This record gives sequence, structure tokens and C-alpha cells, in this order.
Amino acid sequence: MDTEIGNLLFCLLFYNNIDTIPLGAEMRHSPDSECWNKETVVALRREMSPYLQPSLWRSVRQLINTLIPYILLWILAYRLLQYSYWLALPFIILAGGFVIRLFIFFHDCGHGSFFRSKKANDLCGIILGIPTFTPYYYWRNSHARHHATSGNLDKRGEGDVWMMTVAEYAPTSFWKRSLSRFYRNPFVMFLLGPLLILLITHRIPLRKATAQERLSVYGTDLGIILISLAIIELTGLKAFLLIQLPSLYIGLAAGIWLFYVQHQYEGVYWAREKEWSFTLASLQGASFYKLPAVLKWFSGNIGFHHVHHLNPRIPNYFLPDCFSRIDPLKTVKPIGLIAGLKGLRYRLWDEDAGKLVGFRNIRNRPVEHEKEQS
Repeated sequence: MDTEIGNLLFCLLFYNNIDTIPLGAEMRHSPDSECWNKETVVALRREMSPYLQPSLWRSVRQLINTLIPYILLWILAYRLLQYSYWLALPFIILAGGFVIRLFIFFHDCGHGSFFRSKKANDLCGIILGIPTFTPYYYWRNSHARHHATSGNLDKRGEGDVWMMTVAEYAPTSFWKRSLSRFYRNPFVMFLLGPLLILLITHRIPLRKATAQERLSVYGTDLGIILISLAIIELTGLKAFLLIQLPSLYIGLAAGIWLFYVQHQYEGVYWAREKEWSFTLASLQGASFYKLPAVLKWFSGNIGFHHVHHLNPRIPNYFLPDCFSRIDPLKTVKPIGLIAGLKGLRYRLWDEDAGKLVGFRNIRNRPVEHEKEQS
């Protein structure tokens, strides 16, 4: 626990302190270099510092151009539902895209990057937690731990996708191997996963949750119930279920995919605690997911995930400019839509090879291990 707190403090210091060491040619190297010393890291932070201050107008404009269309799409879908569900379905799907975008704003609030005021971020995050069905403080604290430990093999299990190493998988029990296969199955992750989040993981706090986190979960649940009852009173239960649940489901499924592809791809970075580097974990352990313009808009530029991990205090609308104007950030190889799909075959981390592999790559290893033990 002390180490975890230390990592969190390190990240807080990294995000906020900007040193005055001048820029130099030593910055111009690949992100997989071993040369990321204190001076080069501080220089990179200095280059990123102009993008740390949120713009009130741009944040408010994003809320307006997202909340209003989302509400209008909901109303339009409700009107069309009276004639045919198939007429309403395209607008329900589109509403799911706006759910993703609202979640990005919620996400920025959690990082303190949507408004300059902490109170404004927290208030906006709490409110946006209702349409996204996500408890603000409960999610924010878990996500902070993810940022503090991303790519660290000794710190897995906090807000990330569960992953075993080949060495862990081979000798473990049949049931745990089966659980790993079940969990990493795309059908389970992307089709059942949204239901699990919607109905259980964001509705019931873990035992280790703090009082603030528990209040966040129960307060969000209460807000969801009250708003839902009001909508049901206006539209009826059937219309509510046929519109709200599918749009939420689509938004959650897309969100799970974005999170997955941002940390499960060829060449991703993982290391043990003693070799782990926050900078390399950001530049190599978080992807540059290159999306078409329309998907980039709906996903709030989260495809520039390596930039976001390097400094999550940068608002979503400044991520493209930050990327385009700072050369070291451009050295990260982009992942397109097709290349991103290849990440579905990755299941385990092979420490010997230093890469993600599929279950088929280690099909015979458990048997060989058992023979060695006997």
C-alpha cells in the first residue's frame, strides 16, 4: 500500500511541477530509448505545459454541443418509436455515441482538466455521472490508480484489463485458466461486460471502498433512479427501456473497446516494478489510436492516449495540438482501426519475449510445466 501511495504522489508531482531546465537536442529520440533521464523528461513536460490550462469557453461549448443533441436524439427516438422501433434505432445508436462523448468530459473532470476550478470539475463530474451511469468519486479514484500503475506488472489489478503472464498462467489451476479464457473472450468482454458494469460494478461498491466512494455510488444510484422515474413518467417504461438501455449499452461497449485497444496492442510496454518507467509506460504502454475525424470527435480525442497518459491534466480538446507541435510525441507508431482489431488475439504477457501473445502460443506449456514438476 505504501508503494501504491508513493506512485500516486509521484504522478501528482509529475502532472503539476514544471521545472525550468532548457530544451535541448537530447529530446529528439525514439520513445523506446533508455535515455529518458530527469532532464529530458522535465524538458518534455515544459513543452507540454502550455496545454495544461482548460478553456472555460471550449469546455462549456463541448457540453452544449453534446448534451443538447443527446437530448434531442432521445426525444426524436421516442417520437419515431411510436411508428417503428427500426425507425428509431439509428438515432438510438447515434445517442450511444454522445454517451461516449459525455463520458470523456466526465473523465476529464476526474483528472481536473475540464475546468480550472476543482469544485467545478467535481460538480460537473458528479452530474455527468448520472447520464453515463458512473459514480464519479468511485471511478475517479480507481482511474487515478490505473494511471499511477499502468504498464507495471507488479501493480496490476487497479482499473485495468485483467491480464496474466505466461509464467503465471502455465502452473495455475484449470479453473483459473478457464476464468482467464472466459474473461478475455471478446464476446464476454464486449457484450456481457457492459451489462456487468451497468448493473453491478458501478452500482455496488467494493468492500474496500472509502466512505466518499460509497457515497458516490449510492448518490449516483439515487440520481439515476430519480431521473429515470421522471423520464418514465413522461414517456412510459417501455419507451425508456427501448431507448435508454440500448444507447447506454452501445456507449459502454464502445468505451470498453477504447480502453482495451489503448493498452492491448503489438509493441505495448510492460515491466516489473524495479525496471518500470512512468515515461515509457505512457509513450509505449498507451496507444496512439488513429481514428477517422468523426470517431475522433465522438471519442473526445482519447485516441491520443499516449499524450493523455503522459500528462492527464491536458483537456481533451488540446490533445491534438499538443501532439502535432511536440516532436517526441510523434515518434509513437499509430494504430489504425484494422490494426486495433488484432489486439483481440492477445491474451497473456510473455516476459521472456517481452510481448503480448495469444493462448494458442502457449498451448503446450502447461503440460510441459507439469511434466517438469513431476
